Amino acid sequence: MGSKPAECIFCTKPQERRDRENFILRRGHHGFIMLNAYPYNNGHLLIVPYAHVPTLEQLDEATAGELMLLAQRGITALRRAMSPEGFNVGANVGKAAGAGIADHVHIHVVPRWTGDTNFMPVVGSVRLIPELLEGTYDKLIAAGIAQP
Repeated sequence: MGSKPAECIFCTKPQERRDRENFILRRGHHGFIMLNAYPYNNGHLLIVPYAHVPTLEQLDEATAGELMLLAQRGITALRRAMSPEGFNVGANVGKAAGAGIADHVHIHVVPRWTGDTNFMPVVGSVRLIPELLEGTYDKLIAAGIAQP
């Protein structure tokens, strides 16, 4: 991992209009879905509002509602593309809660499989993800995540 950029990636990436390169899978009116560049598991999605606010309660109702719909769309596509057995869905709000980008709230959708953890994070402080982000991106696009 390199140094943390000075600007907010959740604000700059959607403005670049390079969705494939930035792993943005779907855009809504109030938010978007993107792959996590540092995933916990294959298919780790981020559901992000366009509004640059640090907490969920600062989102207006339309944005909060659309984020939940985007999370549903992401889960549906992950089920089609990767057949996970479960999901972790949640937000790390604030640095104390583990937020990597604390100034711009976002929701994590992490697909899970029985036995999907291994010894590498414990022994080597390393996470192994057996698929390139580009491959996951293509699978989710094929599974219909971008269609309305």
